[in-house]
Amino acid sequence: MHSVEFQAVSKSYPIYASPGDRLAELVTLNRIKRHKDFWALKDLTFSVRRGETFCIIGENGAGKSTLLQMVAGILTPTQGSVKVNGRVSALLELGSGFNPEFSGRDNVYLNGAILGLSSREIDARYKQISDFAEIGDFIDQPVKTYSSGMVVRLAFAVAIHLDPEILIVAEALAVGDLYFRQRCMRKVHELRAGGITILFVSHAIGDVKAIGDRTLWLDQGALREIGDTDLVVSKYLAAMVEKDSRYLTLQARQPPPRAAAGRSRPPEVVERIPNIDHRHGDGRAEVLGIAVLDTQGRPLELLEPRSTVVVRISVRAVEEIGLPIVGFMLRNHLGIDFSGTNTARLGSDLPPMNAGDVYTVDFHLDLPELYPGSFSFSPAIADGTLAGYKICDWIDNAIIVQAGHGDGPVYGYMHLPCRMQLNGRLSGGVRETETTLG
Repeated sequence: MHSVEFQAVSKSYPIYASPGDRLAELVTLNRIKRHKDFWALKDLTFSVRRGETFCIIGENGAGKSTLLQMVAGILTPTQGSVKVNGRVSALLELGSGFNPEFSGRDNVYLNGAILGLSSREIDARYKQISDFAEIGDFIDQPVKTYSSGMVVRLAFAVAIHLDPEILIVAEALAVGDLYFRQRCMRKVHELRAGGITILFVSHAIGDVKAIGDRTLWLDQGALREIGDTDLVVSKYLAAMVEKDSRYLTLQARQPPPRAAAGRSRPPEVVERIPNIDHRHGDGRAEVLGIAVLDTQGRPLELLEPRSTVVVRISVRAVEEIGLPIVGFMLRNHLGIDFSGTNTARLGSDLPPMNAGDVYTVDFHLDLPELYPGSFSFSPAIADGTLAGYKICDWIDNAIIVQAGHGDGPVYGYMHLPCRMQLNGRLSGGVRETETTLG
């Protein structure tokens, strides 16, 4: 049996350009239409099984709140039908269902009565509610004096202790502090294990994946995807990353601000690639050269332990590159990817490149003490974001530099700076004092 059933449900709201247009419709008894219809939900069909934890995700304005308000009986559909089988307890917008002039205690009894519980039944649950809310003597004060956190504490406590068959939990839960949120999530898990049907709406994707049996993705009022939570969430996140990339690309096409007068001269362009083991990419941009330098700009033949080196990479655009990323991969003497970085990873968004533009990027590395072998640098330029990009040019092992010897042997690939503390030792049964070395 299903707890909730939506059949071809649509919901529209009239949008008026001005209050006068609304009045004109009233005066003409709606014979003259002076509004536009905004469809918050469009032909929505799905069902929620009894005992299922059903999550709903989507961007702001996707129609999630409208859907939940229909389940709660607050709204009716413009088209289609909504069937709800069971007592519904809802935690929707902050403080919804509370009378701000009443005390917290009065609102507990008011909500219980609305759900059909007698005063005796509410009496039996009241201590559990007040203990879970943890708002102390404020429960006898008017709700209008509560902080937002106190309101959501009481609202959630009421919602879960009035024997719901269907529990609706919306984004209002995010208002609570971390301690209370954790208690709420544990309670949701308990109710879930007890067979309560739960409709859960949140932008916290981790919570959705933790409790959702199935998930519905709403997109501008329409059903975009429904099914296994992991699959739906993966598709949703991929779409959000793609949307963010489109936004960044659009921003990148805006003309960059003019450089301020008197700014220092840019680094010299590097046009030498000492070695090419393999080269790949779509060719829309190219690496012109790479150099490993000291802080004075002089070429290095040895990577000294605990020193700062500059990896300078010059690139040129063959076509327009909207979101250029320049970086390199550092490999050790065994060919293992040892470390790497790029401009996007460092939070430095480069301006878009037009065909023919040349950028030179300096990476300042603070070296640890490395195993005294050879290390290679593989430079690259890509177009996109960290979440999604296309390689324009990548050169494997373009320059190789030897690591110098440090003060002692290096066990493994590198020596990590650390302290050693002798907590104490027993000598002839007498404990000696602590000693810290390094």
